[in-house]
Amino acid sequence: MDLRAARIGLALVAAALCASCARDGELAGAWRSKVQFADGAFASIKDLEFMYAFNAGGTMTESSNYDAAPPVPPAYGIWRVTGPNRFEARYEFYASRPPAGRGVFVETITLSDDGRSFTSTIRYEAYDAAGQPIEGGGSATGQGERLTF
Repeated sequence: MDLRAARIGLALVAAALCASCARDGELAGAWRSKVQFADGAFASIKDLEFMYAFNAGGTMTESSNYDAAPPVPPAYGIWRVTGPNRFEARYEFYASRPPAGRGVFVETITLSDDGRSFTSTIRYEAYDAAGQPIEGGGSATGQGERLTF
């Protein structure tokens, strides 16, 4: 193989790797999702929405249209790529009313081929101030759309 063919081969490999990295980062950005819990503490809420900011470095912030009832701060967490168009996010928030504790969401996200929407499944777990699991956890589905101008 001559030097020119080797350079072309390396350039093709580099281009494929860059394209792969770009796809992995497609979740980065701002999103709104309609969420419906099937069971647990949030099952009675029928108009729950989450707003997300997924950062390119793998961190994220989530807030909902019910953050004021009871008052709770936004949730903070991490996300990762698990496969083509598939991601996992884990984010937590502190409860601000006694008995204080925290909530943990683990969300599996499937991004649409055009990158404008996603579907997800969510598992919620509740913990008391000592870090012990308490009642109220549940499971949900979500349908999100990317925020754009």
